[in-house]
Amino acid sequence: MGNSLATSLDSVDFRILKELSEDGRASDVAVGERINLSSSSVARRRKMMEDSGIIGGYNVSVNLNALGFSGVVLVAIELNSQAENVLNEFEQAVVKCPSMSYCGFVSGDTDFIIMIHVTSFNDYDTIYRQELSILPHVSKIRSSFVLREVARRANPPTIFDKR
Repeated sequence: MGNSLATSLDSVDFRILKELSEDGRASDVAVGERINLSSSSVARRRKMMEDSGIIGGYNVSVNLNALGFSGVVLVAIELNSQAENVLNEFEQAVVKCPSMSYCGFVSGDTDFIIMIHVTSFNDYDTIYRQELSILPHVSKIRSSFVLREVARRANPPTIFDKR
């Protein structure tokens, strides 16, 4: 599960990544001041990490709760088969679900885990009926409602430790 791109990074690159993960809009000058590096060095290293795909982009963190999406539902999906064509057809369909924010193929008794943000139980009922229940090859859907968010991180802090 190793990544050959990460082996080309040094501790300075990881410090830059840490700063950018905390503030993706930070200028090269600001990052350089915080880590004692010239802005031109920061810019060169940032560009290298962008070009190599280590930095995949810059996003805005939307407060979904402030927009009325106060509920999070984790949906476990079991398929009726794990044949390659079944997996592919399900994956092609699930990415079209507008309410889905995350879907992962997982090991164990469940085949896929989906994360959905909802405004209410009625909202989830609609999503269940109009999006989830029509997905191909589904044999079982289990829904778990998150009662309280304990922690949320875009990136785990340990990734910035130079290994």
